[in-house]
Amino acid sequence: MTLAQARKQQYTGNKLAKRIRRQVGQAIQDYRMIEHGDKVMVCLSGGKDSYVMLDMLLSLQRKAPVDFELIAVNLDQKQPGFPEHVLPDYLKQLNTPYHIIEQDTYSVVQRLIPEGKTTCGLCSRMRRGALYRYAGEHGVTKIALGHHLDDIVETLFLNMFHGGRLKAMPPKLRSDNQQHIVIRPLAYCRERDLARHAEHVGYPIIPCNLCGSQPKLQRRMIKSMLTDWEQQQPGRIENIFNAICNVSPSQLADTELFDFQQLAINKFNTGDGQKPTVNNWLKPVTNEGKPA
Repeated sequence: MTLAQARKQQYTGNKLAKRIRRQVGQAIQDYRMIEHGDKVMVCLSGGKDSYVMLDMLLSLQRKAPVDFELIAVNLDQKQPGFPEHVLPDYLKQLNTPYHIIEQDTYSVVQRLIPEGKTTCGLCSRMRRGALYRYAGEHGVTKIALGHHLDDIVETLFLNMFHGGRLKAMPPKLRSDNQQHIVIRPLAYCRERDLARHAEHVGYPIIPCNLCGSQPKLQRRMIKSMLTDWEQQQPGRIENIFNAICNVSPSQLADTELFDFQQLAINKFNTGDGQKPTVNNWLKPVTNEGKPA
């Protein structure tokens, strides 16, 4: 590589890092993810996304208008062949506070899930339980996960196709047990940008053979579908994400989300000056057309 090529590569890498940092900062601001005095637990898996998330949060921490604390936490699931030294060595170089949770969830998943079935559901529940427990015991106020824009859109279609629900991953949420606030600082970031940045920086990536290698994973099929759409019409995934952020409840059909029953023109009435109600329409009628 010539000197000119190296400079161009460095310039492109710095430009990409600035864009990702700006997107992370914007997401944090839009959803008020981090506030003064927060203790943020950065869940570090060893994959590209969580490395970038930690990197960006450390960078923003130095310039943020509020003071907050970061601690990187990894769950060692005792998966065979997992290089236990990689993350501690990396985090020591960064001089970043960290903790490794050791819990053999791998054996439990392998014992309970039949061969050929996807392990993600049970694995994620056990992983989430371990992380929530640590957060509760160590004064953590925010739990940062490395899900990005593509993950959010994929989850939308997974829930639509396989759950019959219009539901995705919110950038910020309260846990089911109401005790934790989960944030997703990469919510505005595209996966392809994170991959390019991770390659440029050279993070010590640890592959997960438990999740992504499963051949019948529905998320993989959804990702393939969205990739095809993106090739046919660039920008489609961003448009879908923008739709998630721009919802019109009255244009859907959820009666819990919008009061369709009371929707009526003011002058419309039943002839006796009363607006029709659901009960009017549901009452049985006689042959004469009058309520029974």
